[in-house]
This record gives sequence, structure tokens and C-alpha cells, in this order.
Amino acid sequence: MGSSCRSCRWLRLFVVVLLLGFLVCTSFCRAQDDSEPDDEITAVYIVTLKQAPSVHRFAQELRRGNKNHGFHKQNGTSGRLSRLNNPRNVSISHPRSGYNISRVHDSILRRAFKGEKYLKLYSYHYLINGFSVFVTPQQAEKLSRRREVANVVSDFSVRTATTHTPQFLGLPQGAWIQEGGYETAGEGVVIGFIDTGIDPTHPSFADDASEHSYPVPSHFSGICEVTRDFPSGSCNRKLIGARHFAASAITRGIFNSSQDYASPFDGDGHGSHTASVAAGNHGIPVVVTGHHFGNASGMAPRSHIAVYKALYKSFGGFAADVVAAIDQAAQDGVDIISLSITPNRRPPGIATFFNPIDMALLSAAKAGIFVVQAAGNTGPSPKSMSSFSPWIFTVGAASHDRIYTNSIILGNSLTISGVGLAPGTDKMYTLISALHALNNNTTTTDDMYVGECQDSSNFNQDLVQGNLLICSYSIRFVLGLSTIKQAFETAKNLSAAGIVFYMDPFVIGFQLNPTPMKMPGIIIPSPDDSKVQFLCLLCRQH
Repeated sequence: MGSSCRSCRWLRLFVVVLLLGFLVCTSFCRAQDDSEPDDEITAVYIVTLKQAPSVHRFAQELRRGNKNHGFHKQNGTSGRLSRLNNPRNVSISHPRSGYNISRVHDSILRRAFKGEKYLKLYSYHYLINGFSVFVTPQQAEKLSRRREVANVVSDFSVRTATTHTPQFLGLPQGAWIQEGGYETAGEGVVIGFIDTGIDPTHPSFADDASEHSYPVPSHFSGICEVTRDFPSGSCNRKLIGARHFAASAITRGIFNSSQDYASPFDGDGHGSHTASVAAGNHGIPVVVTGHHFGNASGMAPRSHIAVYKALYKSFGGFAADVVAAIDQAAQDGVDIISLSITPNRRPPGIATFFNPIDMALLSAAKAGIFVVQAAGNTGPSPKSMSSFSPWIFTVGAASHDRIYTNSIILGNSLTISGVGLAPGTDKMYTLISALHALNNNTTTTDDMYVGECQDSSNFNQDLVQGNLLICSYSIRFVLGLSTIKQAFETAKNLSAAGIVFYMDPFVIGFQLNPTPMKMPGIIIPSPDDSKVQFLCLLCRQH
């Protein structure tokens, strides 16, 4: 099958995804006279050279070598590098190998700085020809004036931008049927995820979830890092590769190895989520706080997963690390690159395609890799997108037909609907307002937010114990100043039977997510409803 046909197959599989180490390449070079002051400002810069990267040069050589052998006609590539002719395994002595290109980068830096201090973080050679380096603005200016250099930009920060969804999208009767059903949908395809890593213990990534074993994709050559957080055996025939990239973050002194994990392990959860949505196993039970929400499936459940961790929980990520991850993923032989990331802020001036991330992705697309990226949620307007390059398949959040309803039944059999993923109660309970259960030392004058139930010491346990505690839900919950988790902690400390939240009129219209609750609870989203007013009347009577 030609590469263009394979690209169509990958597009058909992933158009439905609409919901969607530290490699220091050189040592720290110190000047012999150490003339630079120690306190001079330094930063990470990404330098792109004029010379073409490995994948472009090999494609040119391949086209020349096959010009008289019908290569284009037989494979239908129109000059695109076939996945079967990937140059990633060339000899280290080849002039286009990554090793030799890295040596060229080192030579440029030595000649540019002539003994000055600098730190090279990465050499990029496969998709773009360049490097990232930790230098002063004056040194960056020196590099920009060299004849070999095409572009020098400051490194910039980036950040991270289901069960019923396959049925909602019509996959069982659509794309899965065309691909032979969920048992074969995505078979042999390797997806490279540039994200926050992965939790290898999750059943969505096991290779024994099906009676059909996973074949080992022969075109993939990536490795699986082994660390204390990501021990030997974490990878398998489903999760076939895992690396992490953090050189830029480490250079800035903001990397916390205990919190961010210097390994492919996912300390945030975002990467595991995106991997399971796209490529998670079929038929995996989803259980949250004791509730079963059905069996989940990835959109292409038989595809393989390769993880390239370049984003972290505590600070997000940086372009220098992301470009290194993209470059490695392409070199390893992934068929698809998935990025659910976006810049932290709008770039200065007029937005262009010529930033290092987009240029690396352009080379990936030219090499026959299907690139998909999240549209982003950063604005500034409702229709703004952070992913706008025409060679990237951009996806955005879509609607679905799921409704997570909850309700409370009053003593007169009146039912009031609300929101919340919570267990029910086995009998009727008395309602008690938080404002009517204050202890003698607490008043609303002392704490105007006491009704949000954030501190159990404000309440009389004798009044609350065994009853349903009614708390207010204000803008402070939206801003994160108060939390549902803390309110439930208060209810637990007071031995309440559960919690009922009523919404402050100021937050009417705010979207309420179906928050998991470990005890009976409900958020009633419309305090103006006559039934809710009746509920509050009952509270005052008690």
C-alpha cells in the first residue's frame, strides 16, 4: 500500500478524535578568560540553520535514486518520503546522520563564541536542522548574524490545552466497520503523543486486554526509558515507546523531579487521558467513586502508543523540549503525532507559521506523518485558535449527548433535579441549612462565606450529624477559593448524611461539570426555581 493510501487510512481513523531524558548534548563550556560577568542575563534560544534536516535530504536522495524506477507512480507519494524508506537507521558515519549533524552544531557554536560560556541543550537534525542553546542576548545576536543561521528565536512556554463517545460518533457502524471492527481498528498504526506522559498501569494501555495479541510494528524503532518511576516492564506490545524531555525546564531551575517525575510517568493525568481517548483499549470499565459509567474505548483501540513527555504538572512545558520530542518521535517512526498543547500566550506581533514547533510539524507532514493538534482554549476570542498552520489537522471540542443528572426527593415526593456524580441514600433525611447550624462562636458577620461549608469548626455537630447539610455555591467555587472537596470534608467531619448545594444568583449560567462525590450530594443549578425556594423554606423550618 502506498504512503498516500496509508495517510487516508490514518485520516479516516483519527478524524473522529474530536473530543480529543534530559538530553544535554554538550558539557558547559567555560571561557578561558571568563570575561563575561556571572550575573549577565541568559536564556534559552532555538536556532534554525539554513541547511536542510536529515529527512529532507534523504527524501531528495531517494527521489533522485528512484527517478528512473517508477517510484513515484508505484507508491503515489508525489515526492513524500515513504514510511518504508525512513532514514532513521542510517550508519553513524553517514554525513547526514544525527551524530554528524550534532558535530556540525558544536563546531558552529565553538566558532561563534570562541571560548565564551554557553550550554547546548539539544541538537535537532531529523525534522529541522538546528539546536537549542542557553546563552546571553548578545550571544544570540552573534548567532543570528552567522551565514549558516536562518533564524534565532527565544524559547517560549506551552501548556496542555470517554465511554459513550464512540457510539455518539457512529464509529461501531462507520469507521470501525470499514477497518474490520474495533478488534482491528488502528491495527499496526503507531501514535506518538507529545504530552505529560502516561500511567503504564492503566488497563487502557495493557497488551493483554484482548484475546488477540498485539503484533510488534516493525517500522518503529523507539525505546522505553527505565527509571525508578517508570520501571522495567512498563512498556509492552501496546505501549511500545516512552521517553521524557526536560532540558529547557532543568536549565531554568524550575524542574522538581519529585513532583514532575524525571521519567515518562504521567504526574498530571492529561497525557494518559489523551492517549486513552485516541488509542485506549476497547471495553475498559470506567468506575468513579463506586459508580460504573460504562465501558470506555479509544477511537482506534488497536493502535500502538509511543509517549514523548515534554509537559509537566507544575509548570507546563517549553518549545525547546517539545521540538526535541517531535523530532525524536518522527525519527522513531511514528505514523501519527498528536499534540494537545498550546502556547501560554499569543505570540508578539503578527502570528506566523515560522516558529520552531510548526516548522518541525511541517517537516513531519512532508515525511508522511499525519499531525493532529488541539485547537486550544486560550482565546482571546471565542473563535480563536492556537493551531492554525495548514499542514496540521486541528481538532476542537465537540458537543455530545450525555447528561449527568442527579436529583433530590422531598418529603412530599417533589423531585428537584441537579448535577453531581454521587451515591444515593437509602432513606429520607432531615435538611439542615449551614447558616442554621453555626456554633455559638460563629456568625455571618465574622465570616460572610461561612455558608460555603469550608471549615467544620464553624458548625455545631449535634445539629448536623445524620442530616443533609445545605451549603451555598458562590463565585468563590468558580475561582477556586472554595472547593466542593473541602465542603465534603466538612460534612464528613460533622457526620452529615450528605450535602445539597444551592447556587448563588451571581453564578447562574456557569457550566457545572459532573463533579465526582464520595458521599451523597447534589448541586442545584437554579436557585430561582420555585422548587428550590420550597427546599430552602423547608431548611428554615428545621
